[in-house]
Amino acid sequence: MSWSEAGAVQQALPYPFYIDIVTKRYFHGVDNKRLSDVLDCFTEDALLTEVTSNTVHTGRDTAIRAMFEKLFTDFSSIWHGNFVHTADPHSSSVNSQFTVLITPNGGDELRYENCNRFYLKGDRFYRVYVYMSGDNLLQPGDA
Repeated sequence: MSWSEAGAVQQALPYPFYIDIVTKRYFHGVDNKRLSDVLDCFTEDALLTEVTSNTVHTGRDTAIRAMFEKLFTDFSSIWHGNFVHTADPHSSSVNSQFTVLITPNGGDELRYENCNRFYLKGDRFYRVYVYMSGDNLLQPGDA
């Protein structure tokens, strides 16, 4: 069976796995600027789309890596919290609604209320869709 979004594509993982990869692995890695921890959450051929601006980052080790390197360089602090998750093991996906507090270097803290939809292939993110309440902070880096 080939992979498709929202389709029954693989053996469902336990419900807590979806919450754990999003909060304890991915967002914890982002908030602590641990690039290797963040990238370990993605498949090699992953795609991350910031939907509100239609910005697409293709490939874990190229565009996604460069985007996170730029994010970590451009912002002095990053925090994600106030999570509300809804996981769907049948489609290997999880929706996360959350608050972001992020401070640009030399600037004032910004507050966002965002929502992400994560689709997994195996036990990693294969497709990630980011919906931001403000300007796109996930700009392309130097890949």
